Amino acid sequence: MSDVLAITNELNKCLQKKEQDLANAMLLVEVAKIRLQAYRDEEWDSLIARVSLFCIKHEILVPNFEEPYVSSLRSQRRLGDNKVSHHYRVEVFCNIIDWQLQELKDRFGEATTDLLHGISCLNPIDLFSSFDIRKIMKMAKLYPDDFNEFNMGSLENQLASYIIDVRDVDERFYNLKGLCDLSKKLVQTKKHSNYPLVFRLVKLALLLPVATASVERAFSTMKFIKNDLRSQMSDDFFSGCLVPYLEKDVFDNVSNDAIIKSFQDMKPRRVQL
Repeated sequence: MSDVLAITNELNKCLQKKEQDLANAMLLVEVAKIRLQAYRDEEWDSLIARVSLFCIKHEILVPNFEEPYVSSLRSQRRLGDNKVSHHYRVEVFCNIIDWQLQELKDRFGEATTDLLHGISCLNPIDLFSSFDIRKIMKMAKLYPDDFNEFNMGSLENQLASYIIDVRDVDERFYNLKGLCDLSKKLVQTKKHSNYPLVFRLVKLALLLPVATASVERAFSTMKFIKNDLRSQMSDDFFSGCLVPYLEKDVFDNVSNDAIIKSFQDMKPRRVQL
């Protein structure tokens, strides 16, 4: 486990940073996948050698890997179909690494990867050094309601003109620190009207963290309202409870304590049999 956690350590530290470098983060995801796969395919023998030395040093019995494996949950009279080596290599070693690989694939699937790559390519840091039209177009395809087939051709043309304008011509776009600075500068220079589709992409990239936080907040609220005692709550009643809790600005005349207390006072409906 220490070896597996060490492989993903750099990725974990990068993802925990307040200001994330998305381009490097996505590269670290690929690095972690490659290292885990290589560890799974090539490091079994070296791992067993290290574990055996540890067991010998601390006087721990080293199992015979050629013997049939008998589970502690199975009768000692019934021998397993597999050897000890198969159990530890396939059912323990490979399973742990496969779980970690699957976790990375689930959290960083193709759509997520295209989205994060596109956002990183829009970043103006270091004079738009990460800009890549191909990756940005892949990101735009994830939003078919905003970029239809007709818009995609116009977007590609706007991106080609936009990058020459802001990187090679207009010095006002030098030394920008992030997407927030870029969006402000586009509005200040009126270029948001020259490149409306590019500006729409920038706005989508800025809204993503806010939308993610809002979804997490909503799920947290759902667990608070619909708990074990109120698990039979109907969808309509549930939605009615979520609205005042999430949209507290609309209910300025009602205190937060009163809203929370109203949820806590709700009693589960019990059916008399």
